[in-house]
Amino acid sequence: MSEVLDALRAEIFGLAMLGAVLGTIVAGLMRGYAGFGTAVILAPIYSTIWGTWQGVPVMLLMELLISIQMLPHAFRDADRRVVLPIGGTAFLTMPLGTWVLFAADPTDLRRAIGALVLVFGCLLMSGWRYHGSRPLWLNMTVGGAAGLLKGATGMSGPPVILYLLAGKEEAKRHRANLILFFALIAIISVVGPIVGGLVDATTIARLIVTLPVMLLSVRIGARLFHVVPERLYRPFAMAVLVASGSVALFS
Repeated sequence: MSEVLDALRAEIFGLAMLGAVLGTIVAGLMRGYAGFGTAVILAPIYSTIWGTWQGVPVMLLMELLISIQMLPHAFRDADRRVVLPIGGTAFLTMPLGTWVLFAADPTDLRRAIGALVLVFGCLLMSGWRYHGSRPLWLNMTVGGAAGLLKGATGMSGPPVILYLLAGKEEAKRHRANLILFFALIAIISVVGPIVGGLVDATTIARLIVTLPVMLLSVRIGARLFHVVPERLYRPFAMAVLVASGSVALFS
């Protein structure tokens, strides 16, 4: 018992946890401000610090708790005709992605996460968006891809964010759409790691430390949404994505 406590104490007060906390602050600010950012920032950071099998479950549990907090206001403002089919299809494909998480080599998967985030960040910085219509079949296709990514890497965001940010809606609607989607997909995403035995005492200890940091950062980021112009915040947020993806890819 004492050995377990010593290991948890070393985990909580180690340098790795300091890095995780700093990454959590940045992700929380971005999530509160833009409605996304938790997974695309923390998946490569946590996977690099703790390994893919240990880092992804922490991030998924955190995403669930954060989404529940932000859901009530977002549900009212979101375009449910578009978001609900995306989330429903993601439910169906996520188990296949979870199988990939267990079957793939952790190092290869971590680098794949880094490469995905790096490409995603570069696309956002370039200003590219999908500008076509949003028929049901396309909503479901995007949702299917998002579910596969969520199960395998903890990240469902890249295809959905590029897709949902394409419209001409105001920033408030974009933000609500993203919050609603992430809340829908977060509920089912934790099942695979729990059933697969990836959630243990160490996972809970890491969550206990990082979750309060995330909650506070999200609140601050939400306030920034009403204060900081998007033209100033967006370049910083995109640079963070590129940096976090590069760390996971090349470390």
